[in-house]
Amino acid sequence: MTRRAALARLALGLGGIAGGLPAAARAGAPERLRFADLYAGGGPLGLTFSDAARRLRGQPVAMRGFLAPPLKPEAGFFVLAARPVSLCPFCQSDADWPHDIVVVYLHPGSEFRFRSSADPLEVTGVLELGSRTDPETGFVSQVRLVGSHARLL
Repeated sequence: MTRRAALARLALGLGGIAGGLPAAARAGAPERLRFADLYAGGGPLGLTFSDAARRLRGQPVAMRGFLAPPLKPEAGFFVLAARPVSLCPFCQSDADWPHDIVVVYLHPGSEFRFRSSADPLEVTGVLELGSRTDPETGFVSQVRLVGSHARLL
């Protein structure tokens, strides 16, 4: 078998594999991640990330949620929550703040105009997991979307 024939056979085999994937995965679209899929549960050491979240770490994902206001003008991020939230993350204790939040860092040059915390939005970005403190604000996050783009739904 020639090298060209072997490569053609491999391409056909890979095409068959890709044919079984969801259309979004074949097209390179970000996989949808729900807030309910972020954590597997909790124990004495706190919440643990789900298998789905760990599998998607470092990959582009799309999430839908609500902007949690208000933001500090100097913050280079916003907070995405599963439900509309009226608490300020910089004003309230962490006991009042939902555990299932995602910190969103927009792609440089990307613009997002805030309208209302009751408006749902979709954010796409690369999923980061693990504790991180924002150097500008001191805000601590466990889940982040970086290089993100946001749009109102």
